[in-house]
Amino acid sequence: MTVEITRELIAERLGGVTYDRFLFYLMGPYKSFNLNYVLSEEERREIDVDDLPGPLRRLFRNKADINAAQALLRRVQGELRTDPGVNAFLALDVGVDTADVDAVTQSIEYARCSNATAFVVPFLGHNFGVGEEAGSVLENVAETHGDRLIFVHEDDVTSAMIRSAPVRWDLRVETYESESELVAKLRRFAGEVMHAERRGDLRRLE
Repeated sequence: MTVEITRELIAERLGGVTYDRFLFYLMGPYKSFNLNYVLSEEERREIDVDDLPGPLRRLFRNKADINAAQALLRRVQGELRTDPGVNAFLALDVGVDTADVDAVTQSIEYARCSNATAFVVPFLGHNFGVGEEAGSVLENVAETHGDRLIFVHEDDVTSAMIRSAPVRWDLRVETYESESELVAKLRRFAGEVMHAERRGDLRRLE
């Protein structure tokens, strides 16, 4: 790496919050998924979207805001930075150029440096790349940081990786139905990690 990713570097590049030294890395898709991306024009003409079940209609109609998934992460980040005031961040916030450190390596290092890491997977997220990136992070840090990791996916999302994660990596996996429920679960998780550090059950990160 031409740039060394450290807790100091991350904290330096983030704004101040109540708990500046508690780094909470949020991983998730930055773009929303839309079935129009993968179907040919002829296939799209043959489909009457109004006749599709609700979840599939959502996948076709999500074209209006391809950044909805990133906006979700930003809202969640803002909630966590306000209450309980942890230093929640996205990879974009640290500003390390992928020409210096590739995206997957960045994610691995951010997870290693963080007090807590959450993989957030919404139904409308473009989740294929996120799944691969999450797998790489888990392969590298789950053994040493397992108690600091959580995977939270919207109820409608299913995948082989999600099903295997609790067994393969002993990863905590939870679901959510609403954004407020997602925020509440991540707040609770942050609080649990904080208390574990204070009790000495988890090593304090300096």
